[in-house]
Amino acid sequence: MDRSRFVALAFAAFGLVFISFLIRGTTRLVAPYGVAVAASAPVLFAAAALLAALLVLALLDVTGIRPLT
Repeated sequence: MDRSRFVALAFAAFGLVFISFLIRGTTRLVAPYGVAVAASAPVLFAAAALLAALLVLALLDVTGIRPLT
């Protein structure tokens, strides 16, 4: 993986977090809080998984095990 792809995935992860909050906020206008959280949770979990994977890749790069090109 090259560094530009890494940065693009990092922006995508933060975009997913932002979208999750938008989903939660707009859903609260028409549904109860529990429904809003349930609707936004999958997007937030996807963002957390992507950020965790990027953290692992960054640690592998720092330690020299698998450098980013």
